[in-house]
Amino acid sequence: MSVSSLLMHAWLPTPSQHFLWIAGSLLIYVGSTRLANIRRPPASAIAWVMGLVLLPYVWLPLFLLFGRRKLRMGVSAPVEHVPHIGQPAHWATEMIGAFGLPGPVGAQTRFHADGKEALEALWQCVEGAQKTLDVCTFLVANDAVGKELVSRLALKAKQGVRVRLLVDGAGVWIARHPSFRTLCRAGGKVALFHPLLGLRHHGSRNLRNHRKCVIADEALLWSGGRNMAVEYFCGDAAHPQPWVDLSFDMKGPIAAIASQQFEMDWSHAHGAVRLLHETQGTDARPSTALAQLLPSGPDQAEDTAHAILIAACFQAKKRLVAVTPYFVPDEALLSAMRLAARRGVEVKLVLPLASNHLLADFVRSRSLRILASAGVHIHVAPYMLHAKAVVVDDDFALTGSVNLDVRSLLLNYELAMAFYGKTEVAWLSAWIEGICRDTKVWHAKPAGLLRDLAEGLLLTLAFQL
Repeated sequence: MSVSSLLMHAWLPTPSQHFLWIAGSLLIYVGSTRLANIRRPPASAIAWVMGLVLLPYVWLPLFLLFGRRKLRMGVSAPVEHVPHIGQPAHWATEMIGAFGLPGPVGAQTRFHADGKEALEALWQCVEGAQKTLDVCTFLVANDAVGKELVSRLALKAKQGVRVRLLVDGAGVWIARHPSFRTLCRAGGKVALFHPLLGLRHHGSRNLRNHRKCVIADEALLWSGGRNMAVEYFCGDAAHPQPWVDLSFDMKGPIAAIASQQFEMDWSHAHGAVRLLHETQGTDARPSTALAQLLPSGPDQAEDTAHAILIAACFQAKKRLVAVTPYFVPDEALLSAMRLAARRGVEVKLVLPLASNHLLADFVRSRSLRILASAGVHIHVAPYMLHAKAVVVDDDFALTGSVNLDVRSLLLNYELAMAFYGKTEVAWLSAWIEGICRDTKVWHAKPAGLLRDLAEGLLLTLAFQL
C-alpha cells in the first residue's frame, strides 16, 4: 500500500465513527432546535436532517453557521385593533395587529410609474431632509446611481443633517459598492448588517436584510423593491434595458413608524435590541388613505408576510393577482393559492420569462405546473420584472421588498406596505394589468424523470436552508 493510500486510510472514519458523527449531528440539531424553540417549515427540517445524515462532516458546520432562523428578541404583545373612523375593521389590519405591529394610519401615497420617476422621487426625498436622513438597502452599486446617492448623502451630512446608511453585509459583496469614506468624513454613519466576515454577529449569517427604505425627518418615506443600482432605475451601457420595478413615496405618520423600524434595524446592526413601539392610527383626514407597515423576518415572532399571503388566498372573494421576480413558494402558500383557484377565485401570477437567478427559474416550474393544473393564470414578461405586489379583490394590496420565494418569506428581513385605500389598490391593479399586456401565457409542459429529480433535489437541499 502506498504512503498516500495509508494517509487517506488514516483520515477516513470507521463505520462506528461515521455513525457517531451522524448521531451527534442529529442530537445537536434536535437539541438546539428544541432549546431555542425554533419552528421550521417541514421541507426545511427535512432538508437539514437529510444533509446531516448524508454528509454530516459538511452539513453540521453549515447548520451551526446558517441553521438559526429566528432571533431571540422580545416582540410586542398583540394590541386591540382600533378601526379607522367611519370604516369597518379589515381582516388584514386585524391580523397584522395580532402580530403586535402598529395599526393602519393615514398616508398620502405616490406610486412611481417607472424608474425615472422613482429616481426623481428618491432625490427629492434626500434633498428634502432637514434634520435626519436614514437609508436602508440591500446593496449600493459602484455605478452612477450608487455614487450619486453617496455624494448626495455626504452633502446633506455636511449641512448638519444626521445621515445614516445601513447596507446588508452580503450586499456589499454582491455589488462592488462605491467608497463610503467621503460620507463618513462628512459626518455620516455607515453600518453593515450581519457582515459575512465579522467576528461579532447576531443570528445566522444566512439571515440577510433585504429591506429598502429612505426616511427623511420621520415625515417622508421612500420605499419599494428597488436597490441602489442603475438597473433598478434608468439603465446604462452594461444594463441597456432597466428592470421593471415598483416603488412609492409616502407622507404622514407612516414615515414615523418606518423610522422606528429603521431604529430597530440600526440598533441590531450595532448589537443592541430595540422594539417597535405599538401605535394606532389617529389620522382621520379624508384626503389620506389607510396604509400599514408590515416588517417580516427573524426579528418577528411570526412569519408575518407569509401568514398574510396565505390568509389573502382564503379571504379573496373574486380575484388575487400577484407579481414577483422569483417564485419558489413553500407547500403552505402553494396549497393556499391552488385552493383559491379551485374555489373559483381568479388567481393570476405574473413573472419574468427569465430572471437574474437561473436556479430559481429552473425550480419554479414544479410549482407553476401545480398551479396551472388548478386553473391559475400564469403570465411571463419578456424582460426582467423585479416588482413585488399582491392585489386582493378591490380593498387590499401589498407591495414592497417581499418576493414569493422561501428565502424572502421565511428567512430574510423584509419590508412591505399594506394598502387599504381604493385609489391605491386600483393603481396597483391597473399597473399589473399594464404589465400583463406585454406578457405571454405560460403553458405547463410535463417534466421528464431527470428534471423532476433535479427540481426536487434543489428545492429540498438548496431553497429550504
